[in-house]
Amino acid sequence: MIDDAEIHRSRLLVVDDSNANIQLLLRLLHGAGYVSVASTQDPGAVQELHRLHRYDLILLDIQMPGIDGFEVMKRLKLLEPDGYLPVLAITANAAHKLHALQAGARDFVGKPFDLAEVLMRVRNLLEVRLLHQSLREHGQRLEALALHDALTGLANRRLLTERLAVALAHARRSGNAMAVVYFDLDGFKAVNDTHGHATGDVLLQMVAERFRRSVREEDTVARLGGDEFLLLMDHVEGIDHATLLATKLIEAIAAPYAIADQAVTITASAGIGMYPQHGADGDALMKSADRALFAAKHAGKNTVRIADPAAPVPASVKAPA
Repeated sequence: MIDDAEIHRSRLLVVDDSNANIQLLLRLLHGAGYVSVASTQDPGAVQELHRLHRYDLILLDIQMPGIDGFEVMKRLKLLEPDGYLPVLAITANAAHKLHALQAGARDFVGKPFDLAEVLMRVRNLLEVRLLHQSLREHGQRLEALALHDALTGLANRRLLTERLAVALAHARRSGNAMAVVYFDLDGFKAVNDTHGHATGDVLLQMVAERFRRSVREEDTVARLGGDEFLLLMDHVEGIDHATLLATKLIEAIAAPYAIADQAVTITASAGIGMYPQHGADGDALMKSADRALFAAKHAGKNTVRIADPAAPVPASVKAPA
């Protein structure tokens, strides 16, 4: 439910070619408690004003010289990708009421004004508008949760799968190299056993933040589960370049962490699978990177290895779903 305070903080715009009508509506709205009300007598300025201020409701006169309210609504639609026009149409012509609704207005009031009716329709439309925005934001949050790991905020397997498919398609078209790097934290179970799972969760969050700060803007880091991460590097110059970037990440992860007045240290091992040398699709690249990670673990950990196509496939291989 939207409360009165939120409704009264809404941004309103009054558009009318008559200054007398504007002043009447401004006094009415301010008197009812609305604190952010603007006005204009220039219908040609409405689109730019809305682009800048994103009004929650526009009280729009339909009959104006030059650019009428129907043209204004047509222009406003260009700014509203979901098609919702926050417009309360104002007209003295009863024939325009249905046309205004068909053009996208959410409601209408007639002239001369019934002031009580104006306030009622303004409030009702604002409540609907704010509920609409709240639902849209809720949907965006749900979509973000569906694509990101709940603990770290990194990409999850679903988002990784989508971006890996795009990166592979781009690499095939351009002939460029790309890489996937499988990371696993060395001794993470011992951290949980020694410091507790709450500390382990905080450590994973801090490791994720170091990934975010250290990778390139075009790269994707995903948490695959537990203490396993995967870095998708959309474009690299070659194996040496990929190895250099992975080594820098291992060094960043190895710096000590301060968690609840405790010094916690962790290292990471990494395995690299390169396109096209080590696989032509996402599943093959993931398996190649996991082979290389397996080799890094057996080489003493806290290091990086490149995929060897002849090496056996470890049992821990996990490809994106």
